[in-house]
Amino acid sequence: MTGIALVPGTASGPVIASAEGLSFWGGVDPATGVVIDAHHPLHGRCITGAVLMMPTSRGSCTGSGVLLDLTLTGRAPAALIFREAEDILTLGALIAGRMFDRSLPVLRLAPADFDAVAASGHAAISEGAVNGIALSSRAGGLTLTEADRAMLAGDPPTRLAMEVICAMAANQGATALTDVTQAHIDGCIYASAANLRFAEAMADMGARVRVPTTMNAISVDRANWQAQGVPPDFGIPASRLADAYVRMGACPSFTCAPYLLDSAPGAGEPVAWAESNAVIYANSVLGARTVKHPDFLDLMIALTGRAPLSGVYVTENRRPACIVDVEHRGGDDAFWPLLGYALGLKAPDRIPLLRGIDRASPDEMKALCAAFGTTSAAPMLHVEGVTPEPLPPLKGADRASIMQADLAAAWRQFNRGPERVDLVALGSPHMSLDECRALAALAEGRRAGIRTIVTAGRDIIAAARAEGTLAALEAFGASVIPDLCWCSISEPVFPPETRALMTNSGKYAHYAPGLSGRAVRFGSLADCVAAAVTGRAASMPGWLV
Repeated sequence: MTGIALVPGTASGPVIASAEGLSFWGGVDPATGVVIDAHHPLHGRCITGAVLMMPTSRGSCTGSGVLLDLTLTGRAPAALIFREAEDILTLGALIAGRMFDRSLPVLRLAPADFDAVAASGHAAISEGAVNGIALSSRAGGLTLTEADRAMLAGDPPTRLAMEVICAMAANQGATALTDVTQAHIDGCIYASAANLRFAEAMADMGARVRVPTTMNAISVDRANWQAQGVPPDFGIPASRLADAYVRMGACPSFTCAPYLLDSAPGAGEPVAWAESNAVIYANSVLGARTVKHPDFLDLMIALTGRAPLSGVYVTENRRPACIVDVEHRGGDDAFWPLLGYALGLKAPDRIPLLRGIDRASPDEMKALCAAFGTTSAAPMLHVEGVTPEPLPPLKGADRASIMQADLAAAWRQFNRGPERVDLVALGSPHMSLDECRALAALAEGRRAGIRTIVTAGRDIIAAARAEGTLAALEAFGASVIPDLCWCSISEPVFPPETRALMTNSGKYAHYAPGLSGRAVRFGSLADCVAAAVTGRAASMPGWLV
């Protein structure tokens, strides 16, 4: 067997290998190249100049933008080597080469070859081999329509978009492209200056979306960032980034939960979404079809309306490869993010079928999907009797169980901070209207004693205002902020004096230590309200003890 050069090139360097995938967004500091994911085995290691090896990436679609920034500033790994399929970082390296002439080889090796290179401690990559292991390139085999070929010969931005899509299709082994009805852009988060360079270059070329396109949360409250004290050296480029996508025809929805919008897709509808929690929710709960598209590829597909026909666009690839039985049920809403986090650890690189759950509300599934996306690279999950596709598991599917001890271990992972907290952080992903109502009911007749911040989409905030829920939250003392989400928030909107925070989000509990540098506590929504009033976090709930 030979390895595959997903992105060809030459490089050499010391090997840094991990048995666990890494999200570059929230996991690697673009200013230093140091791993900041506090839960990852490589925490504290600098990956600059090394050949980074791991099974695949995981987590946020924004990782492609972080890798592009690292490449443009000279802080990137010398090369990336994977054992399994990988799109997010591969796309970042592809854009670095095609748009900015910066080479960063990306390889995929069979397990035995992967292990041999990892054990060697040093990797030397040429155009045709790595440490003597032959490399081939994936090319050919892609059937294009007449309209596809016309776009390949079209105006510069459309031609570039089709070239990138075809290259990614070849990497994925796709033989055709598929139409999509809509797109959701994740690359509008100002993760680094590279995101802005890319978006403005595309907008200046005259790029224009061809399908309805929504936008993820951005990095500033677009209308109020100056009044909030955000420094211009951050606020201006973050606003310019959002403006660039609006110039290209994207809708300024600014939410990380596009499934809460009226435009949410239906069962079987092919869409092109980025943002990891939204992709998992779309596939698992709505029954729509989308691959976890990396940042930058989301725009390329929006410009053409075409995506590689691969991954979970194909029914066979949506079948579960792992059966996980839940042996312990929780007593409050903290159960769902704990379950999602534990499920991702049981199925880090494959689609699971979760059994033992007889019902789950949309908001419970939202919490489960978001937490699952922090520990698994899979684009979807099945919950027996709950999710819409009762597909049979693959022959030979793995078996696993989630016990009380697994949930308790996840709770301890999330609760490494002190009992006293200074901030309650709610809305990761953005809160739904029902969640806002639940928060208002828990807060009725009480007053927050510490900063309490809720992030939500513009449409949800407008609906909450119209029915009086927003006024109830503000009477409690909560600040409700649009456009931002907790994984894109920064000081001073994130209170600089905070030493420890409390959240009900498994996703933010995972990423917050690296993104904010603060200690974290986790609990149910009721626990968060109590912490907002008293400034003290709850202990482990009785149903976990």
